[in-house]
Amino acid sequence: MNLRPLIAPAAAVALALVTASACHRGEGLDTSKMPETTRADYDVFAHKCSKCHSLARPLSANITDDEQWVLYVNRMRRQPASGITYTDQEAILRFLRFYAADLRRIQAEKNGGPPAPSHATQSVPVLSPPAATGDGGGT
Repeated sequence: MNLRPLIAPAAAVALALVTASACHRGEGLDTSKMPETTRADYDVFAHKCSKCHSLARPLSANITDDEQWVLYVNRMRRQPASGITYTDQEAILRFLRFYAADLRRIQAEKNGGPPAPSHATQSVPVLSPPAATGDGGGT
């Protein structure tokens, strides 16, 4: 039996289900527990960064160094189709600093050490662990 005619439709259905699931659960973070100002910065991050790649890509990068985020976002801003302005870059960096501070706190707790200095006032729970997507955009 030749299965080739069935593979493309099955792949399309699987992709639709994954996409619908990601949209339904939200690809990024649970913003309800973030400070209001951080939510606004997250909205800029989500809108601008998802134009070229999934939000899972930066969120799963495990970057905890604020200066590394500056380099990363500056490189993304310079991409011709990014549409990221200097004002957007500052908002994105404020969110990513908040996120990195929370990652540092979580890593310190896992390692049994004292909590790392943090901007984060609350944990930022990820709805589901971001997975590497290999979507090929943005870098």
